[in-house]
Amino acid sequence: MPAEWAPHERTWMAWPSSGYTLGETEADAEEARDAWAAVARAVARFEPVTMVVDPAAAELAAARLGDAVELVVQPLDDAWIRDMGPTFVLGDGGELGAVDWVFNGWGAQAWASWERDARVAAAVAERAGATRVTTEMVNEGGGIHVDGEGTILVTRTVQLDEGRNPGWDAARVEDELRRTLGARKVVWVPRGLTRDYEEFGTRGHVDIVATFASPGVVLVHDQQDPRHPDHAVSREVMALLADTTDARGRRLEVIPVPAPALLEDEEGPVDYSYINHLVVNGGVILCAFGEPEADERAKAIMERAYPGREVVLVDARPLFARGGGIHCITQQQPRA
Repeated sequence: MPAEWAPHERTWMAWPSSGYTLGETEADAEEARDAWAAVARAVARFEPVTMVVDPAAAELAAARLGDAVELVVQPLDDAWIRDMGPTFVLGDGGELGAVDWVFNGWGAQAWASWERDARVAAAVAERAGATRVTTEMVNEGGGIHVDGEGTILVTRTVQLDEGRNPGWDAARVEDELRRTLGARKVVWVPRGLTRDYEEFGTRGHVDIVATFASPGVVLVHDQQDPRHPDHAVSREVMALLADTTDARGRRLEVIPVPAPALLEDEEGPVDYSYINHLVVNGGVILCAFGEPEADERAKAIMERAYPGREVVLVDARPLFARGGGIHCITQQQPRA
């Protein structure tokens, strides 16, 4: 699996068309559509965007997105393409492959439906002209991050979740990551952010906690306020990664990315995280949270971490209110 900063052919997304993502009112639905459209437009400045759209929402999506985004009609349950879509890989000769993980609604959660979403990865792989790589492992794209050199970040509460892969141990997961993604070293992050274990969470996706910015360098969510339960999570994850080497034997350099100041909303502790960004051709699409000082600080960190790329801020609060962020609603297709 190439690193996210490797050249892309395009980015895939999926249009929100039903369920809790749209919310209970038309105003909620419009907020969701606005948020997805804002991310699509930001990405489209840098590379092509293909949006998977449920047949019932195709006309509305076309009107909202215009000519800047290609639409592909495919039945959907939800709109989190990172998790239900394929994970793209490259063969030894640079040919495009697509890992079709088993998707079961983030561990068969009671609120989730996934009959249609479970077929999206195969449909996207076919549309992209990729060789489909099948697997028996339940996994989601938000549950992995790679450095492009064989190092993979995962979380113990995701791949080893009894709701996903009952009876699997770490060795079996690592063997399957080696076969599907070319893993040479798997780094097990102990847990995810606190909010991610609530009702609409993923039970610990790594893509909101830590990510590679380049080989040997990891960006880590840094909740600096001890009143927030993620303060302890940040300290634990940063300590573990700082004492870890990658697939080539380099000790990892850890770059903390401070969280915004807001600690909680009406649901409890927030998981606002700048880690959940997308690297695109020549740019970075970065979550913003309506806190100018914190947003600009994160932008400056990303500009240093990804030199030569333009960092674009997009308000991600409507996404986080629905259980995800910018990385969760996008999936990069590497250039073959």
